[in-house]
Amino acid sequence: MFGASAVFWRLVGLAVLGVQVYALVDAAVRPAAAYTAANRWTKTGWVTVLALSLVIGQALSLFSFIGLAALVATIVYFVDVRPALQRLS
Repeated sequence: MFGASAVFWRLVGLAVLGVQVYALVDAAVRPAAAYTAANRWTKTGWVTVLALSLVIGQALSLFSFIGLAALVATIVYFVDVRPALQRLS
């Protein structure tokens, strides 16, 4: 059957998936002009990065170097880009 650690890591993986999907949708619904006004990458750039992060993050292990890089890209969006976009709204 499933051990407690397997269930825990499955839940962590689902949480990461949810956060990555939320970041992608949030970036996609923001106006393109807000990105340039906030002095950040373009909307197309961030949506592309977040979409690739979602695909790579789900295709590879969370503990691989590239999987962690995908998660870091999502965290950067939430910590740096999203607050700058919200200040403009």
